[in-house]
Amino acid sequence: MTTLESPTAVGSGNAATDKFRGARFTADTSPERLSAIATEALAGLSALIQKHAVTYPEYRVLKQWLIDVGEGGEWPLLLDVFVEHEIEEVNSRNFQGTKGSIEGPYYVPGAPELPARCTLPMREEDRAHTALVLRGQVTDLEGTGLGGATLELWHADDEGYYSQFAPHLPEWNLRGTVVTDAEGRYEITTIQPAPYKIPTDGPTGRFIESAGWHPWRPAHLHLRVTSPGKQPIITQLYFAGGDWIDDDVATATKPELLLDPRLDETGRKVVTYDFALDPAAD
Repeated sequence: MTTLESPTAVGSGNAATDKFRGARFTADTSPERLSAIATEALAGLSALIQKHAVTYPEYRVLKQWLIDVGEGGEWPLLLDVFVEHEIEEVNSRNFQGTKGSIEGPYYVPGAPELPARCTLPMREEDRAHTALVLRGQVTDLEGTGLGGATLELWHADDEGYYSQFAPHLPEWNLRGTVVTDAEGRYEITTIQPAPYKIPTDGPTGRFIESAGWHPWRPAHLHLRVTSPGKQPIITQLYFAGGDWIDDDVATATKPELLLDPRLDETGRKVVTYDFALDPAAD
């Protein structure tokens, strides 16, 4: 059941926080490593305070803003926009396969399973837009097709809204888990998403406005590509020539991730993109 309510920062933020909190992540971090990271982080913050002579009024504003971020459920949004691209870069250094990118705050596991050739769940009004067909093959580094690999695909609609984070959209709108055929091939029909502003009516938006920055992300498709014994790929695919490609607020675009769809004889936008997976890390 859907409503006509517009999504808000607090609504999207709390939804992202609730979904993330439910996973209860852990990390095998030794006390020595934690101490080293925390010591350097605090030393860097101390150096910044000294360099810019941060005042008490500025410090109190910071404390209030941090409280507001937590109460608004916006920590997943803030960290995924301004921090995750650095984490992704560090963790991808040793891999040779397809380039990764940030996951972002809008991933939801358990999207409906779909066959290798499929159409993502969508509303009738979505079907009125020009179809986008993403096809290709999932392989290992030697080019051998990986049958039964999965591509989890999710993206915003033509107004920039994600299902499960905008209450007027059906639960699994423009989300699916696609299983490749015996040769690792897939063909997914969907629509091209729109660029969108990250939620700006909460503390993250106020921070961006106060700093004189912009809140825009270029249009993109999110993917998680997995196969047994292989290193998963989490990435985003963008559209060549699109708005904000060179000025993404999340600093997540890469030249290797640009798509350039062409119209086929039926008027659909069609593009091919292959994924090469590394062996699973030890």
